[in-house]
Amino acid sequence: MPIKASTPALRDTVETIADKAPMRRSVEIYVGRGFCEFETSAIAKALNTANEMLGEDVFSWRYVSETPGLLTGKCGMIVRAEPVVQDHELADTIFIVGGRSGREAAWLPRLHQMRRLGRSVALLSDAATAYIKRTKSPVGKVTTHWHHALSLKETGHHPKLTNNLSEISAGVTTAAGSGATMELVIAHIAPYLSTADVAELGNRLMLHVLRSPQSEQPNDIALMPALSDDRLKRAVEIIESSLDQPLNVCELAQEVCVSTRHLERIFKEVFQQTPARFYKQLRTKKARALIEETQLSMVEIAVATGFNSSSSLNEAIKKQYGASPKQIRSKR
Repeated sequence: MPIKASTPALRDTVETIADKAPMRRSVEIYVGRGFCEFETSAIAKALNTANEMLGEDVFSWRYVSETPGLLTGKCGMIVRAEPVVQDHELADTIFIVGGRSGREAAWLPRLHQMRRLGRSVALLSDAATAYIKRTKSPVGKVTTHWHHALSLKETGHHPKLTNNLSEISAGVTTAAGSGATMELVIAHIAPYLSTADVAELGNRLMLHVLRSPQSEQPNDIALMPALSDDRLKRAVEIIESSLDQPLNVCELAQEVCVSTRHLERIFKEVFQQTPARFYKQLRTKKARALIEETQLSMVEIAVATGFNSSSSLNEAIKKQYGASPKQIRSKR
């Protein structure tokens, strides 16, 4: 499903551009040590594929950083980044990728330079999270990857935080990043392509559907297509919404109007484990996210994830991840 221009003025612009020579656009991809390779390569791949489709280099890009040179990403990829020079060679758009470098926010001066000139800024995952933490009262809505949103909701009051793939506030796009990065890039370059070109670009990138920026992130297990049984789907929804105050198996079965035995049978068929084990696994998963992304104490995290004590939380974390909460936090 192609991304369509939302206003008559934008539609007219797309049609005009489609009839003329393509307008050339420059892009900066901001990276630092520990950058997210997946997001970085997704941006470059989308732009390169657009050029191949158009038969000319309409979109150019370069990697920039406050620490230029050869930089290693979180998983070992190496890129050569050019230095960021104040008010010099600013592109039309800058994408600031996630990973450790996104969290460190050394990119803030570049962001302010771009905003002063009215140019596009997009912050992905960790970078979006860092920006939200520093922007106490955003003008409009903001978003980030759902995994990071857990910590934002637990540690601060962010009434304008949404679960959408991306949001625009005061000229800054905050986005979930990760697997939705290519779609974000397409949305940014769509005004410079015809509708047919946008559709073809999606096809070449093997995207089954182009989600709009306002689409919600698929962060709930209950949204899995495999959950065709409505009672199982309802059970998972209840589990995900009550991680801080878990129900026992009998109470859960009553909520979905099935017997305890039947509930256990369908859980084993789909998840290869009992409802109780599944429940505990999700609670432990959320606890690890809070350990990695917040400074909450172990007691506070235990309360937020339905464990009776910090010792029971510690035991569950060590059993599932092979490391204590303290070891996990020290590796952050």
